[in-house]
Amino acid sequence: MTDDNNNNPNNDKANQGQLNIELSEEIAEGIYSNLAIITHSNSEFVVDFIKVMPGTPKAKVKSRILLTPQHAKRLMRAFNDNIAKFEQQHGVIKDVEPVNVVPMSFGGPDAQA
Repeated sequence: MTDDNNNNPNNDKANQGQLNIELSEEIAEGIYSNLAIITHSNSEFVVDFIKVMPGTPKAKVKSRILLTPQHAKRLMRAFNDNIAKFEQQHGVIKDVEPVNVVPMSFGGPDAQA
């Protein structure tokens, strides 16, 4: 079976507004994180994802994501929406540990623009 839509000029209109997202095998595996540190400047938000191992005094940043303030707010809304849907299906997510401020030393500058 062939896809005749590739030569159809109307196909361009049908594909407008769609985004083809590619996910490589390496990225699809994901990176485990049990700590996220969020900093910001006047122009961006920086989210560092870290894996902290019990009894280990040092932890490495596994991934860093930089976002515009607008995208950070969209991400927050998307998380809120998804958490609400999750809790409707599975019950309220309980915090197992109190949220503590983790002392950090990244060895780099503070978030500034």
